[in-house]
Amino acid sequence: MVSIPDLWLPIVLSAVIVFAASSVIHMVLTYHRNDYKKLPAEAAIMDALRPHNLQPGDYFLPHATGPKDLKHPEVMEKFNQGPVALMTVLPNGPPAMGKSLAQWFVFCLIVGIFVAYLAGRTWAPGTPYLAVFRVAGATAFLGYAAAQAMNSIWMGQAWPTTAKHMFDGLLYGLLTAGTFAWLWP
Repeated sequence: MVSIPDLWLPIVLSAVIVFAASSVIHMVLTYHRNDYKKLPAEAAIMDALRPHNLQPGDYFLPHATGPKDLKHPEVMEKFNQGPVALMTVLPNGPPAMGKSLAQWFVFCLIVGIFVAYLAGRTWAPGTPYLAVFRVAGATAFLGYAAAQAMNSIWMGQAWPTTAKHMFDGLLYGLLTAGTFAWLWP
């Protein structure tokens, strides 16, 4: 068994490597550029929403407070007429990339800690590279990619977009696995 503190270097280094890889994926490669569509008449829709001073948060429209609401004909008529949408409202102003990048790095560290926990409980010091790689890679893949499917299942995200995010998660998992296997005590 290997303790989590004994694996601090692969935890931190894998987070740095995944952070750098995600930067390359999103700033250099172009396959995520079409993940979101532009609304037709964007300016008119923004003008229509602006007076309502929507607070940052997640919104569902038409809104139903629970299953009982779905039994009312007027609520069902709203759904039938559409549009039906999930909408996330962010604070006004340019995207806060610094905060998001910091949160992403912390998330990468957390995934690394879980990889360290599971691999450290599975393998002893001196375990061969490939054995560590398999456990670390499977754990990291689950942390970075598996939950992405929920976005398509429950939030209506397009499956091709989810598949791209899961592919990213596979790459992050492989990079994490390689780092842990390389630095395994």
